[in-house]
Amino acid sequence: MRNARYALTLTALLAAAGASAQVITPPTGQAPPPATPTPPPPAAPAPAKSAPYGAGMKVNISPDGSKYLRFMTWHQIYARYNENNTGTLRAPNQPKASQVDFGIRRSRLVILAQLNPRFLIYTHLGINNQNSVSGGVAPTADGKKPQFFIHEAVTEYKVNKYLNLGAGLHYFNGISRLTSASTTSILTMDLPLTNFPTIEQTDQFARWLGIYAKGRIGKFDYRVSMNDAFLTNQASTPLSLGTTTSGVSTGTGVANYNPQNTSHVYQGYFSYNFLEPEANLLPYFQGTYLGTKRVLSVGAGFLYNKDAMYSRPTSSVVTLTPAVTADPFGTIATTKHDMKMFGVDAFYDAPLDTASRTALTLYGVYYNFNMGPNYVRFVGPENPGYGTAAARGNAIPQSGTGSAVYLQAGFLLPKNTLGPKARLQPYVAYLHSNYEGLRDASGDVKGVNVYDAGVNVLLDGHNAKVTLNYRARPDFTNVNSVQYRPEVTLQTQIFL
Repeated sequence: MRNARYALTLTALLAAAGASAQVITPPTGQAPPPATPTPPPPAAPAPAKSAPYGAGMKVNISPDGSKYLRFMTWHQIYARYNENNTGTLRAPNQPKASQVDFGIRRSRLVILAQLNPRFLIYTHLGINNQNSVSGGVAPTADGKKPQFFIHEAVTEYKVNKYLNLGAGLHYFNGISRLTSASTTSILTMDLPLTNFPTIEQTDQFARWLGIYAKGRIGKFDYRVSMNDAFLTNQASTPLSLGTTTSGVSTGTGVANYNPQNTSHVYQGYFSYNFLEPEANLLPYFQGTYLGTKRVLSVGAGFLYNKDAMYSRPTSSVVTLTPAVTADPFGTIATTKHDMKMFGVDAFYDAPLDTASRTALTLYGVYYNFNMGPNYVRFVGPENPGYGTAAARGNAIPQSGTGSAVYLQAGFLLPKNTLGPKARLQPYVAYLHSNYEGLRDASGDVKGVNVYDAGVNVLLDGHNAKVTLNYRARPDFTNVNSVQYRPEVTLQTQIFL
């Protein structure tokens, strides 16, 4: 018992000594020492610099990236001042000489997948040319709710390193490089549209339903295709090819698309690259490489469609009877015309000074179109004019029987011209066409001349750019008095 008391007393003394050692009373009149400062929090990591965009939104399905799913999307938005062609309406019975308008030139989505080195599938969807006047689900009424439709739906098989075979709704066109142009890397703000002579007639927005073969042998690239012609111009009959006076229909001698066309369309484009090769996985030809490649390519292409057009000569005079009006195809003779088109072009794109990163882009093409006698078609991109008049708004003669030459040149200015990030690329373009259906009162063919000048402000290459373009275009409302109208457009493009 006594030993237990000794143990308890010793424990209490040790605890008291330990407690007194924890608290040190400073001498009288002396301040306690300062507390140890708390260490500062670790500094936040510096933001990472943006990496080049590269292949875009790519999801690898296999560790080595050979199997993947890739997404691409882009918008091109317009703000535009346009001096309209003579007689343009902006709304029913509302003439408009000029206006500022806004629109969506293109809004697209591409989904691309490769699950086997030999198989490729891709889908391209989107809308085009929507403004407040047209481009909607009822394009002659307004621009609301534009049709979101399939541009391309393709499956492709790689036979060997020289040959790929594909099928579906595709963009492997003939005629020229620009007929399969990439719309995200255009040098100028837009394409001249003469490069798409059959757009929305026998094709679906420059795409075709059919089969194709493509490949590369050394420096020689090729693409050929066989396609169905879409039925078009279905409201037309032999009576539409004439004028009616006092119950007599007389042929005009002007061709139009044949609504009974059931022939296949054959196309091809062949090019030779003297310098660096270009990518050919997808059909789109680059407009400018911004000095990242050295390319010199020359090419030639064609399109052939039997009986694509039809006409009635002026010697065709038919008295209208119930039998004639009931069956004009069976009672009125017409002449069928094969559509024959070809083009030759050359493309040069190369860096000039590696230190300042300047670059030069040059392109030229010659077209020859045979579309039947006196055929001419008017087209205006994202047309701000109301109604169906051919020459309304900003429309120009876009295609027809005859020839055309298109030239463009661009120069990428030295880096730091506009600061450390943005780059400037001024350009000019010129289109000259001669169509036999555009004749003045003296019978002379009236040439079509379109002038473009502008500048690309490249904020992140083609992935983020702003383009300012000035166009002087001809107003062919009166072929005997062609006036030139100005058009100023600011386009923003984001491509991911």
